This record gives sequence, structure tokens and C-alpha cells, in this order.
Amino acid sequence: MRRTEASRLKVSDIDSQRRVIHIRQGKGSRDRDVPLSPKLLNVLREYWRWKKPKIYLFPSTLGHPGVEEPISDKTVWNACREAAVRAGLSKTIGPHTLRHSFATHLMEAGTDLRTIQLLLGHATLDHTTVYLHLSQRHLHAAPSPLDQIRIGGYSQQQDQPEVNPS
Repeated sequence: MRRTEASRLKVSDIDSQRRVIHIRQGKGSRDRDVPLSPKLLNVLREYWRWKKPKIYLFPSTLGHPGVEEPISDKTVWNACREAAVRAGLSKTIGPHTLRHSFATHLMEAGTDLRTIQLLLGHATLDHTTVYLHLSQRHLHAAPSPLDQIRIGGYSQQQDQPEVNPS
């Protein structure tokens, strides 16, 4: 999800029964559901038991006492950057980097573009294709249609002369 979407998540947006996170009024004022993995659900449950948020899943510690507000989207960016530094990554990593990685991993796992588009909340497929930075391994694994061409009685796949059964 986008960092603004993450910062505005409410406790009620976590549907543990259906294992989805409801994203309400995302970019373009569109709602969508994204999968909630069992691992993430366990982490969110531990977090909830510790923090006990009432309205927003990630409430701000700033503001007026007794009034729960969401954290800012900049807080999400800072948390992501800090986690990257702690992990020893020298590249600047932000929440959007995670969106790129998510889309690429889905693509490499064989997920179709339309499903990726829906999960990312894109209005058009054109927006989704920007995220698809395929790995070299994935590119080399794609079969070439040229390998199916038969030339001069030889199959390019077998390098054997074809035998006419008649």
C-alpha cells in the first residue's frame, strides 16, 4: 500500500477472518482489499496487544490528549528508511521501493498484470507496468519462440534430423 494509505489504516480495516486489509479512500478515492498474510496478521496482533490502538492502527503520539489522530505519511517514510539503515542497506529505501519490489515479486511468481493492478490500486494497467523491473533470472527463463522454428529438417530444440514416419 501507499504510505498515506498505511498511515490512515484503522483497526477496523484489518479483517482477520477473511485475511484482508481494507484500504479505504486510497489514491483516486478508491477502496480496495489487499491480502493479509498469516505472518503479518500475527505481527499486527502482537502490536495491537502492546499498543492497544482504538481507532487508527498507527496512532500519532502528537496532538491533543484524548483525540486519536493517525501518524503522518512522513513517519511511515522515516520508519522505512530507518529499517533499511538498520539492515545495513546503503541504497535509499522508502515505502515506494517496497511497492516496486512487491509488484516485481508478484510478476516473477507468475501473477497476471490485472491482479497486480488491482492489488496496487492503479486506475490503469499503464501505471502498473512502471513497477515491473524483472530480474535477469526471470528474463532468461522466458522461452524464445525462435527455439520452436524448424530449419532444414532439423529441430532447433533437438539438433536431430526429423524422421518422417511414413
